[in-house]
Amino acid sequence: MRSYYRRWKSLVALTLTVLMGAAQAENLYSESTYRSLASDKRAHLPGDVLTVLIYENSSATTSADTQLQRKNDVGVQVGLDQKNHQAQVGVNNDFDGGGTVQRTGKLLAQMTVTVARIANNGDLWVKGEQVLEINSDQQKIAVEGRVRPLDISDTNTILSYRLADAKISYLGDGDLANRQRPGFWSRLFVWAGF
Repeated sequence: MRSYYRRWKSLVALTLTVLMGAAQAENLYSESTYRSLASDKRAHLPGDVLTVLIYENSSATTSADTQLQRKNDVGVQVGLDQKNHQAQVGVNNDFDGGGTVQRTGKLLAQMTVTVARIANNGDLWVKGEQVLEINSDQQKIAVEGRVRPLDISDTNTILSYRLADAKISYLGDGDLANRQRPGFWSRLFVWAGF
């Protein structure tokens, strides 16, 4: 019985040794994704999200004032015997023109973007879009740009004017947007110069 017990014990030990060799433990620590429990939760890796507070306000004014004056006088005098005959021609050309162009734009929004990649200097390239649909009208806001990690606030937000190489677009599509465009005939007359 002892020999049977020894064989059985040896067989169990051999089986456990084989199974232990097949099972490999993986390290739970990864240097690339490690974040301490006491660290802040600001975006810093690809796939992290960041909220962009869009406060864009632009205004431009252009004006031109032109004055052009030209005056040409031509005179001819003819005299015969004691009678003088005179002829005089005068040409005046005046032009006065002016114009003003004024444009104002304002966009206030908040949207969350995703870190797409990290630049060599540690800056974060972010990108995202938001689509809002109301009564068959679609409004789309798209944001992309480069963010310095030190510009990200404690609440994981950044102001839009802190984005470098920023591309912010706001597009509308639907009945309301279509009504704001001139009709076909109006565009044709403008194109023809009428």
